[in-house]
Amino acid sequence: MDVNSMVAGYHDLLVQIRRDLHRIPEVGYTEEKTSAYVAAYLEKEGLLVTTGIARYGVVGLLKSGRPGPTLLIRADMDALPIQEETGHDFASTHSGVMHACGHDAHMAMALVTATVMNKIKDRFCGNIKFVFQPAEEGPGGAAPMIQAGVLENPGVDYALACHIWPTIPEGSIGVRSGAMMAAMFRFDITIKGKGGHGAMPHQCVDALEVGCQVVGALQRIVSRHMDPLNPSVVTVGQFRAGRAFNVIPETATLSGTARTFDRTVWKSWPNRIETVVKGVCESMGAGYDITFEQGYPPTINDGNMSKIVAKAAANLVGPDRVLEPPPSMGGEDMAFFLEKVPGCFFCVGAGNSAFAGIHNPRFDFNEQVMKNGVATFCQAALDLLTQA
Repeated sequence: MDVNSMVAGYHDLLVQIRRDLHRIPEVGYTEEKTSAYVAAYLEKEGLLVTTGIARYGVVGLLKSGRPGPTLLIRADMDALPIQEETGHDFASTHSGVMHACGHDAHMAMALVTATVMNKIKDRFCGNIKFVFQPAEEGPGGAAPMIQAGVLENPGVDYALACHIWPTIPEGSIGVRSGAMMAAMFRFDITIKGKGGHGAMPHQCVDALEVGCQVVGALQRIVSRHMDPLNPSVVTVGQFRAGRAFNVIPETATLSGTARTFDRTVWKSWPNRIETVVKGVCESMGAGYDITFEQGYPPTINDGNMSKIVAKAAANLVGPDRVLEPPPSMGGEDMAFFLEKVPGCFFCVGAGNSAFAGIHNPRFDFNEQVMKNGVATFCQAALDLLTQA
């Protein structure tokens, strides 16, 4: 029986799992109910299950019983602090929390992949590690799981993960070699001026005005210091200053993010940003404090693994439905796994004008697309783990 035929019979199970998990969303590092559900399912399937990794991480090990490589299939478990507005009868039962980024679907696809591959384990060699990771939305559970040893015993040779992707059409699979998602970086700045009466600016150091100059100067890092053929973004998303219309504020606080696909640029952000902030503040007589948080590295797909996934997908959905999505400036902590082993982070097309996009209180998708993710996982696993 071919993979599409095998997976077709699991549609109802996929939907049930997705909806079960959709009802109990939990933000990063609180995934107690979610991890218990995942562990119970994997144990029922007879996999060797380990729980409590990086707090709530779960690993299910499927052994074929024959020597061979080990493939890691990863799904993220956490939800977002968003109040759901879909009106579904399976909507979130946790106030203010929602699976608005498809992680419920990612878990459902990985769990059903475990079921399918368990039933046909006589058709491949080696092992499959199903890794369910907490806190992808932040602060990041991939690195702690790696530190806890999920890439060992047995050692992982390949890694796969997928994401529901509303920007490519339903029924398609998106595969991109090389840079897929950007490296993330956060900065927080406090401008220290001298407050006073709004009618007497000459007696003050206006922290609000200094902050405005800092925002403008930060934009020129990208426009005048970066190679225009190497995309980068600096965004100031928060700016707070002042409490009264006629008072010059003494302090201003700014927070923002910087994104790039280049690891060297990613590492250079602290020096670049502080040089700008220091120069502006000194020229205007202000002081400053600045802190940096280096987020996820760039998500880089291995070229050979991307070819394997694209070929597997083409056999399932047709070559005309295997697309190359543009790289995204969003961040993804699957990047940490891809730094360690060759792998591919692919997209399950869910584009449909009837549904809102990710990180939206009305986010949704056609549940039929999940079977494409499961089939791609299964076919790629067979191609990787079947000895010639």
